[in-house]
Amino acid sequence: MSFSLVPDRIFDDYAAVTPTLLRDLGVTLLLSDLDFTLAAKATRHPDRALKDYIAALRDAGIGFMIVSNNRSGERVTEFCAELGVPYQGRAGKPSPRGVFAAIDRAECTPAHTAMLGDKLLTDCLAAKRAGILALTVEPVGGAVTAWQKVLHALQAPFKAVCRRRMRKKRA
Repeated sequence: MSFSLVPDRIFDDYAAVTPTLLRDLGVTLLLSDLDFTLAAKATRHPDRALKDYIAALRDAGIGFMIVSNNRSGERVTEFCAELGVPYQGRAGKPSPRGVFAAIDRAECTPAHTAMLGDKLLTDCLAAKRAGILALTVEPVGGAVTAWQKVLHALQAPFKAVCRRRMRKKRA
């Protein structure tokens, strides 16, 4: 069980995490955070681009489930229903228990699972602790509140390490 805050890969947004890339990485199940990862927190309904993305994952045979710490299930339930995807609520990230529960529900294994999220202290750490691939995106809508700005500043050095490692792999 790793306690690293350095993601395995970092992307500008979820659309950059293509089905082809996931297949190349051996991923057959993509778990994802919702708020600031797939949509801004205030967004009540998925847009066409996200619906198309989920359809492309399905077409590629990649399972998808939202894993959320959201305490109020109403918005997440509605959002996931419109996407036609299951979700694991009250995940307790950075604890890996919600991640493991989602993997079990999907009848998959950690070796073939990745977690997509925007926060290193919750999404990335939960993925690392669960022994799955940690994929990070820049937050949808960026940092808005003072706390989010502080959090982004604290995450910057870990993201920089990830970017350096990714450049070395490409070289």
